[in-house]
Amino acid sequence: MLNMTEKILVVEDETALRETLEYNLARQGYEVLSAADGFTALTLARAEQPDLVLLDVMLPGLDGFEVCRRLRREASMPILMLTARADEIDKVVGLEIGADDYLTKPFSMRELLARVKAQLRRVRLLQEEPPPLLPAPPEQLRFGDLLLDVTRHEVYRGETLLHLTPKEYELLHYLASHRGQMLTRERILEEVWGWEFAGGTRTVDVHIRWLREKLEEDPAAPQRIVTVRGSGYRFEG
Repeated sequence: MLNMTEKILVVEDETALRETLEYNLARQGYEVLSAADGFTALTLARAEQPDLVLLDVMLPGLDGFEVCRRLRREASMPILMLTARADEIDKVVGLEIGADDYLTKPFSMRELLARVKAQLRRVRLLQEEPPPLLPAPPEQLRFGDLLLDVTRHEVYRGETLLHLTPKEYELLHYLASHRGQMLTRERILEEVWGWEFAGGTRTVDVHIRWLREKLEEDPAAPQRIVTVRGSGYRFEG
């Protein structure tokens, strides 16, 4: 059994599957919360602030897409969506509204636990201080009124702390570290999401749009993250 302290919220209306997930996650050492409908899931997520959410798409009340959309506006924990439908459009929609990963039923418990561990590991790595290097990496990246605190994984615009999801921070840090370079969508996807990521390059466009809404004076006419037509993006600072 792993010595884990992370808290996981399981949102699944099928009782047998929900209890199976609870049992197997608890055996791995996770603290497990559960909900059988979308409204209860939102209430629990807001009150308990879980480290990860396993979220079924087909739920009574609010469906999983709407729960994901609302959670993503408020919080940055990883969201792994579950669905009985294999439609590609479901996967695309889920990833584009903020889900971090996607599993189609039926799935093996081994695969689900591996996906859970991978998402939690990514969050832990973001929260850890970078190891000492020679030469040491910059502790801050500043671009006008925009400040990236690399050690604390925080971003400020002027005196205002911006609330970025872990993936938004990773993306911004990657872009800022390659200031002035044209980066293709494919390169960004591979470097920030990893080669095993199931989504396509449209995911990059969606996250760029979200970043622009938080960074730009006028997101419709961006000055910091500019589009290189037909190629990708360039961070101007």
